[in-house]
Amino acid sequence: MMLTEQTAVPSEALPVQAMKDHLRLGTGFADDGLQDGLVVAHLRAAIAAIEGRTGKALLARRFLLRLNRWREDRGAQALPMAPVSALVSVTLRDVAGGATVVPSDRYRLEPDMARPRLRGTGRSLPAIPEEGTVEIVFDAGFGSGWDAVPVDLAQAVLLLAAEFYEARHSGGQGGPALPLAVQALIERWRTVRVLGGGSA
Repeated sequence: MMLTEQTAVPSEALPVQAMKDHLRLGTGFADDGLQDGLVVAHLRAAIAAIEGRTGKALLARRFLLRLNRWREDRGAQALPMAPVSALVSVTLRDVAGGATVVPSDRYRLEPDMARPRLRGTGRSLPAIPEEGTVEIVFDAGFGSGWDAVPVDLAQAVLLLAAEFYEARHSGGQGGPALPLAVQALIERWRTVRVLGGGSA
């Protein structure tokens, strides 16, 4: 399985001012914007860490999931990010790279906040070519603006980004991978995976 982002979160969607307020960075000076690049970098790192722990896309963007076999019973395929707002395309690729776009009436989205699925409209999803792959393009995220992110996840991002900011000169030395307060905030959003993340 390989999951890649097809579109990036634009910098203007990030809560840069909220982060600066959280850090109590001074304002009203000629060099007010000098810290913005650093703040953005830490926000992106915190978002990536929290998305990795929860399987939730905080801000809307497009993803590509590439598989060489269906992970379930061929009736459905769990998607690794939630919430999914749309299935864009499903494409089968043979060993030579030839592409066959699967008609959209052959599959549907089964929405779920924990484990959304691509589900076949018939008995099963189409067969993946021998030594080939399937490419699933989908859109996921709570929304395009920071105000769409649930409050607890948004607070977790600010806390973790602040931790990264404060530890920026420590060379990676410090406490646990995630502060306890961040772990508590994201706990209810974590997806419990059983059977190797198959049908659960």
